[in-house]
Amino acid sequence: MVHEHNYAVRVEWQGNRGTGTSGYREYGRQHEVSAAGKHPIEGSADRTFHGDRERWNPEEMLLAALSQCHMLSYLHVAVRHGVVVLGYEDDAVGTMESDSSGAGRFTSATLRPRVLVADAGQIELAGSLHAEASQLCFIANSVNFPVGHEPVTSAG
Repeated sequence: MVHEHNYAVRVEWQGNRGTGTSGYREYGRQHEVSAAGKHPIEGSADRTFHGDRERWNPEEMLLAALSQCHMLSYLHVAVRHGVVVLGYEDDAVGTMESDSSGAGRFTSATLRPRVLVADAGQIELAGSLHAEASQLCFIANSVNFPVGHEPVTSAG
């Protein structure tokens, strides 16, 4: 049985400096991402593409979505297997390539979760759960590039 889930966000451009898109360098890339009842996210393009380095760019948000989805899937899988997770951090990285026409694509992402579990006897099991979590991650299942995992598990 397939269950459909629908989502809605609003993206509003904030970069009109008075002349709109009259030239490539004449407009800002600032924008705001929002959804009903949520705090807005201030976005921009990557600095390479004339964006504001103090705002989130779409490439960072894609990488964050992959990391968040894997973490939430992992915590779910940990509960199902009786693994008590005390802490979880991820320093995810991604690689994007672009060509001379300006077109680009992500070629890979690597998640580097550091998981702290309650029981030292479950370190091996906890480490193995990343594969199952990856299979459940909606975002990873939606991208057309490999998402690797380099987990480190310890007990606290």
